[in-house]
Amino acid sequence: MNSEDVLKSASTLASYNVLLQVMFRVLTFLLNAFTLRFVSKELIGVVNVRLTLLYSTLVFLSREAFRRACLSEGSLTHHRWRLVINLLWLTLPLGVLWAALLGCVWLWLLEVPDPTAVPFYGPAVVFFALAGVQELLAEPLWVLAQAHMFVRLKVVAESLAMIAKCSMTVVLVVSARDWGLYIFSAAHVVYTGVLVLSYLVYFLHFLGSAEAKKKNFPLRSVRDLLPHSSDGEPLVDWTLARLTWSFFKQSFLKQILTEGERYVMTFLNVLSFGDQGVYDIVNNLGSMVARFIFLPIEESFYIFFAKVLERGQDVKSQKKDDVGMAAEVLESLLKLVLVIGLIITVFGYSYSHLALDIYGGSLLSTGAGPTLLRYYSCYVLLLAVNGVTECFVFAAMSQKEVDNYNLVMLALSVSFLFLSYLLTGWAGAVGFILANCINMGLRIVHSVRYIHRYFRSSPWTPLRGLVPAPLVLLSLCLSAVITAASESLFCCDSGWVWRLVHISVGAVCLLGVLTTVLLTETRLIQFVRTHLLPRYRTKKT
Repeated sequence: MNSEDVLKSASTLASYNVLLQVMFRVLTFLLNAFTLRFVSKELIGVVNVRLTLLYSTLVFLSREAFRRACLSEGSLTHHRWRLVINLLWLTLPLGVLWAALLGCVWLWLLEVPDPTAVPFYGPAVVFFALAGVQELLAEPLWVLAQAHMFVRLKVVAESLAMIAKCSMTVVLVVSARDWGLYIFSAAHVVYTGVLVLSYLVYFLHFLGSAEAKKKNFPLRSVRDLLPHSSDGEPLVDWTLARLTWSFFKQSFLKQILTEGERYVMTFLNVLSFGDQGVYDIVNNLGSMVARFIFLPIEESFYIFFAKVLERGQDVKSQKKDDVGMAAEVLESLLKLVLVIGLIITVFGYSYSHLALDIYGGSLLSTGAGPTLLRYYSCYVLLLAVNGVTECFVFAAMSQKEVDNYNLVMLALSVSFLFLSYLLTGWAGAVGFILANCINMGLRIVHSVRYIHRYFRSSPWTPLRGLVPAPLVLLSLCLSAVITAASESLFCCDSGWVWRLVHISVGAVCLLGVLTTVLLTETRLIQFVRTHLLPRYRTKKT
C-alpha cells in the first residue's frame, strides 16, 4: 500500500470515526438528559466518575501500549502477524490482573457512598471490572481491523453496542429504578458483550472467504486468531514487546493526565458525589466536539503517520515524497483543528448558560455550571491542537525518544495532580479545568519543539498551520463581541422569544465566520473535501 492509498484509507477511517463519535455523543447526550429526570445527581456522580474511571483505567492500561506498538510500521507485514497476535493476547491476563488490583482499591480503600442514596456499590465495582476484561477479548480482532482499514466494521460494532447499552439503560431506569447501580452495571456489561460478539461474528464470516483471499488477508482460519507457536520461532516479537513496554510506561502517565481530575476527585474527595455528577455532566457536554471530531482524527491519522514515516529516522533518511505528504497533511490538520477550536472558544463563552439551561434546567444552569462550561470552551482549543501535534510526534519518535518523553510525562503528571489539588481549593471545580489547560499547554510546547526540529533541515514548515488567516481572526473577534452583547441583552431570563433572538444572532455570526473561512482558507477547504468527506473524494479508476 503506497502513501496515497494509506492517506486515503486513513481519511476514510477518520470520516467514519467522526460519524461514529457523533452518534455516540448524541446518544450519550440524550441518555444523560433522560436519566437526569429519574435518578439523583449523586448516583450519576458515582457512575460517571468513579465507576467509569475504574473501567477506563483497566482497559487503557491493559491495551493502549499494545495498540500503539502493534499498529506501528514494521509490525504489520504478513510474516509477523502470528507474533503480533500472540503479543496482543497478553492484554487479557494483564486485564485480569488490573481488574483484581483496581477492584480491591475501589472496594476497600476508597470512600464507600451512602447506600441509601447510592445502593449496590460493591456489585457494581465487580460488574464494571468484568466488563473491562470482557472487552479485551476483542483486542486482537480490533487491531486486525484497524491495520487493514476495516472502517465499516468498527462503525457497525460500536453502533450496535451503544444502541444496546442505551436501550438497556432506558428500560431499567423506567421499570426498575430501585435497582440503583445495577442498572448501569448491566447496561455496561451488555455494551462490551455486544461489541465483542460483533467483531467475532464478522471475522468468523470473513476468514477463508473469497473476499479475504482477494485482499490477500494474512490469516486463513480461526486458529490463526488464537495464540500459538511454531518450531524454531519465538513466541512473540521481542523488539515489538520492548516497544510495547516503552509505550506502557508512557500510557500509564498519559492516563493520569487524561483522567487526572477524576483521580483527584476519587482519591482526594475534593468534591461531593453530587458535585462530581454536575461537573462530569458539564465536562461531557463541553467535550462533545473534542470527542467526536478531534479524537477520531487523532486516532486515524496516527495510523497514517506511523505507516508513512519510518520511526526514529530523520527527514533526510526517509522518502522525500512520503515526508512531503506527511508535512502537508500535518499542516492541514493543525489548521483544521485550530479553526474549529477557536470557533468553539468564541461561541462557547456566550452560549454556555443557555445550553445548560436547555439541557438540565436549573440543576445545571445555576451555580458554577455556566462558568465551568465557559472555561472548558477555552480548554477545547488546547485539546484540539495537542491531539494533532502528539499524534505526529508519537508516530515519528524512536523508542529511545519515547522513553525520554516518559520522563516529561512523569513531570507533567506530578505537576497536574499538584495543580489540580491546589487550584481546586482556590477555584472549586474550575480548578480542574485550569490545571488541564496549563498541562495541555506544556504538552503542546514540547510537541511543537519536536516538530520544529524534525522539519528544520527540510523545505516544509507544517507549523504554519497554527497561524489562521487574519480575516478569520477578525471575524472571530467581532463575533465574540457581538454574541457577548447579545447574551447580556437577550438571555436567559426573559422568555423563549428573546432566547431565540440570541440564538439567531449567534447563527448569523457563525455563518459569517464560516464564510470567511471558505473564502480565505482555500487549502484547508480542499483538504477537507479531498480527505475527510468521502463523497468529495475522487475515485481512482
